[in-house]
Amino acid sequence: MNNPEAAEEGRETRPEDSPTPSAPRSGRSSVPTFLFISFVLFMLTNNRGEEIDARYRYMKALDLLNGQVADFSAWLHGSPSNFSLPPEDNLTMPLVKSFVDLGPVLDPTAGSYYTNLTGFWHGEVDFHNLTSLSANDSASTWSSSASEFVSRTNITQLPDLLGSWNWAATEKLSLSIGDKIVLNDTLPRYLSEDISIIHGRIELSEPKASEELSLDFDGIHFISNGSIYAFAETVQSRDLRVLPSLVPIPLLNDTACVIEAELAARMVRLKEKIDTGAIDQDALTDSDEPPKARCSFRFYGHLEPTEVPEDLMKQLEQETEKPTGIWTVRPPEMKLNGVLVSQDCGVLFNLKETTGLKSPQLYRKITTYAGIATIVHFILLRLLSRETTRINSATGLNRVSRYSFLAQSLIDAISFVGHITLGILADGRASLSALAPAGLACMLFINEAQFAVSIGQVQAPEDVTPPPVPPSVPSTNPPNPLPIEAVGTSVAAVPGAAQQAPAPTVVIPERPSFLRFLWNHIRTDPSARLWTIISLFLIVVFRIVILLSLPLFFVACMYSFVWAVQVYRSVRRSRGSGLSTEYLVGTTLCRLFFLLYFMGCPKNILDVEPRRWVYVVAMLMFAQLVTVLLQDRLGPTFFFLNRVVIAKSYDYHPLLPLPDPEAPEQTLGDCAICMDAIEVDPSLRRRSKSSDGKERGDLSVMGLAASAHRLSSTRMNYSLAPCHHLFHTACLERWLAIKNICPQCRRPLPPL
Repeated sequence: MNNPEAAEEGRETRPEDSPTPSAPRSGRSSVPTFLFISFVLFMLTNNRGEEIDARYRYMKALDLLNGQVADFSAWLHGSPSNFSLPPEDNLTMPLVKSFVDLGPVLDPTAGSYYTNLTGFWHGEVDFHNLTSLSANDSASTWSSSASEFVSRTNITQLPDLLGSWNWAATEKLSLSIGDKIVLNDTLPRYLSEDISIIHGRIELSEPKASEELSLDFDGIHFISNGSIYAFAETVQSRDLRVLPSLVPIPLLNDTACVIEAELAARMVRLKEKIDTGAIDQDALTDSDEPPKARCSFRFYGHLEPTEVPEDLMKQLEQETEKPTGIWTVRPPEMKLNGVLVSQDCGVLFNLKETTGLKSPQLYRKITTYAGIATIVHFILLRLLSRETTRINSATGLNRVSRYSFLAQSLIDAISFVGHITLGILADGRASLSALAPAGLACMLFINEAQFAVSIGQVQAPEDVTPPPVPPSVPSTNPPNPLPIEAVGTSVAAVPGAAQQAPAPTVVIPERPSFLRFLWNHIRTDPSARLWTIISLFLIVVFRIVILLSLPLFFVACMYSFVWAVQVYRSVRRSRGSGLSTEYLVGTTLCRLFFLLYFMGCPKNILDVEPRRWVYVVAMLMFAQLVTVLLQDRLGPTFFFLNRVVIAKSYDYHPLLPLPDPEAPEQTLGDCAICMDAIEVDPSLRRRSKSSDGKERGDLSVMGLAASAHRLSSTRMNYSLAPCHHLFHTACLERWLAIKNICPQCRRPLPPL
């Protein structure tokens, strides 16, 4: 123990004891610092490789486009070129003309066509399998043209080309079209203003499936006769230079000039993107999912003529694109007939009266809806704020059902996601206007969820049975005579230690895992349990929100039972809802606005088809509203005609024995809150002395009624808790407005 070398070594390691300065510490290793700096640099530049790859692919596409423009221009001007136009197809047009008339040029004073097709189109299609015609198709006049058309179809490749898509079940078609007239003054040839380039997407869908088959198309629109010629592909877009092979021979040269101008314009735009660095990496990313089909389609369409003269039609379209406030003719409905046919797959779709809506009209429609939706959401938020302020007490929160507000919060969560998605898809002011109802819906969701949590915290102990008060048993064991200082010393050294029991072994509990702790917290904490349920519901809703049928079914269920849970609680607790008529009626009408608009209006902004059952949901919601209102006025079980016995809630005002008439103070005791006496009306003495010294009772009817009235008023003056603590009713009401436990023993209290 007395080692001078060790002591000397210990003193040398303490710098404060050493008279000389301590040796400098060794520097930190450079390896962790190098790794940290490398990690930071990697996180800052980890997408540099993707940007370089995207830029390389853009440069490669630009080189390819330059070669295509050069070859096409050389072919167009009669110079030697590597490009050649496909030969004329004499089998397609006879089949197409059996379904659609590509239309003549109209008299400009009697009628006109729409000149700009930019917008969104929706319609129904009829499917025809040209490789195996049905009995009805075989009897048609176009069956012979169809047989000649599919004579070049390779039957052995059909399963691979048709893919997994259910062609026979396809019934709906949607088109998003971008239409523009190409004018380029630098080109030496004259460009016809009667021709415009169209591009966009065709989506085929079936009613019982959530997926769609998308086709990218590029085509030509002849304005004078309203005809459309286009190529549509499921895998990749076809070379734009082959479009002239679709049009009639007299229009081939003009079409080729427009194609040349369009290719030159695309080349300029692509070069600007490369120079400015505005490279869209997602546009170059190949999808990991295999295509549903590999069919190549040709689209032939024709606009239905209108009775609006050409000059008025131009004025109408100018006012639609750039509103100035002038009076124009009423816009006629845009309709399109057409044929979508594939020779390699042997299928044909007939488009019948596909209706369209111009993009500016749709965006103005979205803006109008967003304004109305903002007002409705603001009314809902105002009603909720007034109602939560009015019933924000333990007594009020015990009367309402938390699940009514939970259902409304989930509805508002779906509304928030839907309006945010609408704001992303819309353009310009329509996108900004959709953010206003989205923000209010988010605020509604948060407030309703918090209010549901508050209700759950108040109602959590209402079903808990208070444990019986254990009788106090005096302890017969004397206290431990051992002083604190004797703990840990020898037992024999302390007198009387032999009679003491050995000290218990201290067992350190095992620390629970995080998952077990989280599960116990969710299971025991009502607030955590409710938030977990809300989160799970939201996760499920957000995952299925892209499937239109499931969110509609979910919302319909929420609407159908939003007040039913309140009716059930009122019956179960034998108390009214406590909700104001203003809140019930206003909330119901505002909620029904969204339900009836999206599922009852045939021309809503999302183009959701009307559902007949929406009116059943509305009637059911109104029936629940009337039931809740009548429960507050006629009783919670009025619809049972009082024939159903409901378990009564705890009675805070039981009959208590009156104090002795000879006692100097007529009180029931002291209030456990304010500590003042709970007095009894002196007139409640059931016996009074007559003048002859004998006691007699007041047996008159009026006397008995007055005594009963005074007894009832006195009973309402006090409240006896289940734990047998006595309070003034007013004192207990003020206390229960803050906490739902006994102020003395801290046991849960039922609603007053």
